[in-house]
Amino acid sequence: MSEDFIPDILETLTVPPSPSATPEPTPRREPVKISIIGSRRGVNSIIRTLYRLRFAEVIEWSPLQPTGNPGEFVSMLIRQISTH
Repeated sequence: MSEDFIPDILETLTVPPSPSATPEPTPRREPVKISIIGSRRGVNSIIRTLYRLRFAEVIEWSPLQPTGNPGEFVSMLIRQISTH
């Protein structure tokens, strides 16, 4: 008779879902290109300034390339950003 008052352990126990049952969404990434165009000296100056601001390492920038305009060069950095 006393067994009628004992709750079934499986009815009272709640088990949280396992981590693999609810996968986290994968963030989407998009490349963003940042260009610096100017004189050789000007481009290098901006790259060093951005390095000091901890924006990008100097070696992350592409080598200077002439643009076709006399005395003008370009360097590019590609960053991957999250686009959730």
